[in-house]
Amino acid sequence: MSDIPIRDDSIRLGQFLKLANLIDSGADAKAVIADGMVSVNGEVETRRGRQLVVGDTVEFEGESARVIGE
Repeated sequence: MSDIPIRDDSIRLGQFLKLANLIDSGADAKAVIADGMVSVNGEVETRRGRQLVVGDTVEFEGESARVIGE
């Protein structure tokens, strides 16, 4: 699992996927989230705008990344 620091109190799921290098672009984020391929804290998430906070864990295609503070 990778720890990915964020500057603010929260970050949108689509942005976090790019920041964590789990996907290449925003268009990719929209597609994989809509298809139910991304989970947050163990539950499938289909909202690209889902706000993540410190401690949340995102999983995609066997890779996982945790939100941490800077």
